[in-house]
Amino acid sequence: MHFPTLPTSLLVTLALHYGVNAAASEEKVLEPCTVSSATGNFYDLRSLSIALPTDDKKPVKGEKVDDWHARGYDYHKNEANFTLNICAPVIGNVEDVVGVDRSLWRNVSAYYELDSKKYSIGQNSSELTLRGRRLVLQYTNGSPCTTEKKRRSTWDADEQEDEFETKSDSDVRRKSTIISFHCDKDPLATQASATFVGTDPDECSYHFEVLSRAACITAEPAKQSVGPGAVFAIIGIIAILVYFLGGVFYQRNVAHARGWRQLPNYSMWAGIGSFIKDIFIIATSSCARFMPSRRGYSALSVSANGSFNGRGRNNRAEDENRLIDQLDEEWDD
Repeated sequence: MHFPTLPTSLLVTLALHYGVNAAASEEKVLEPCTVSSATGNFYDLRSLSIALPTDDKKPVKGEKVDDWHARGYDYHKNEANFTLNICAPVIGNVEDVVGVDRSLWRNVSAYYELDSKKYSIGQNSSELTLRGRRLVLQYTNGSPCTTEKKRRSTWDADEQEDEFETKSDSDVRRKSTIISFHCDKDPLATQASATFVGTDPDECSYHFEVLSRAACITAEPAKQSVGPGAVFAIIGIIAILVYFLGGVFYQRNVAHARGWRQLPNYSMWAGIGSFIKDIFIIATSSCARFMPSRRGYSALSVSANGSFNGRGRNNRAEDENRLIDQLDEEWDD
């Protein structure tokens, strides 16, 4: 019997090499509303995403159950306030959104209300972007941008809607939102805060800042593709392979053993085999006693009066001696 002479260390190195290459070839997939940098920094903003409760359970104390709100301050003379959600559509009821199809109303992630009208400033997106050290989330495809042109020096409120000119659908510009996230290092802070920063002159791009502990760098959670049992099984198989291959290499090259004696601890394994064989024989012989006896004829001994009794062969000599003694007594008489 011949065994390979390849060193165990080389075999283990080759196995690790192919395993690392296979793992590196797989594309890394991140969860929505998370991002990982090239240097290993990991950000997870899923805790800032507000979702409707899926059951009748009461929310945990301190858990936010409504959308995020930001004051407009000087935007339209503080008459417009903003409502937004992070990586999800707003959970409030949004209807009659200006310039947005009805089917997309439920996908609005940020909007403001002005003069009893709702203007979308972006549809839902969960794709985070790292620009340097700045963590950014962008919403696009909101309501159409409008350019205000004054036609008369004096105009009344009834004609205010006529002062806006909207481009054609093919060239329309739509409102968008950029949300910048900052790490809140205040240990006493319990909840994030959203702040409106400003907009461009055309009122097409809106900028917000969110201060939260969720925006701080965290460790990326390890993804376990196999269960604990499989992990221990793999470790055990590798240990057994290293044991046998290393033992064979030593016995063949150092001890100059050949045949089955190349196996590590050959005498021990051979003794285990003999022990198992003896246990099997003892077990089968013990079970044979409980099996039914073989049916058939048995030897019968003849008594002095000519009757037969069913004794076994072990008592045959005793019966013969008794018969001889009886015959001797009759001759003496």
